[in-house]
Amino acid sequence: MAAQKKAIHEATKARTKGERSGGFSAEEKAAMRERAQELKAEARGAITEREVLAKIEAMAEPDRSMGKKLHVVVKASAPGLSPKLWYGMPAYAKDGKVVCYFQSGKKFKTRYSTFGFTDEAKLDEGAMWPTAFALTRLTAADWKKIGTLVKTAVS
Repeated sequence: MAAQKKAIHEATKARTKGERSGGFSAEEKAAMRERAQELKAEARGAITEREVLAKIEAMAEPDRSMGKKLHVVVKASAPGLSPKLWYGMPAYAKDGKVVCYFQSGKKFKTRYSTFGFTDEAKLDEGAMWPTAFALTRLTAADWKKIGTLVKTAVS
């Protein structure tokens, strides 16, 4: 019983110090603010490929290099996708709906970056399929696989 009380006390103390479990992290809150700004900019028609490339350029390495290469691969694999920003991340949309995106590992302080697909992607394969991939270092075969997945996603 004493151990349980101590655990409750420690959890309460952590919450009062801003170390809450649950709630949004500072990075998540910043991403939501970015998304609100993006929606306003989209309404004005102000988000262009140039803004997406600027966001990639602002990333730290190795995310910058991966982001640049992903941009090239996505544009070559599915020229009909439009680059846009989505929660501060480079994303690619079909008819205004995001199909795939690149999340810098540094953005949310994770050990890897992510290339992911939304439910708009046509990647269904049986009852279970991957929707995001951890990226660290990519080979020529990996880039080819990403290109094939993007083509399939918009088919």
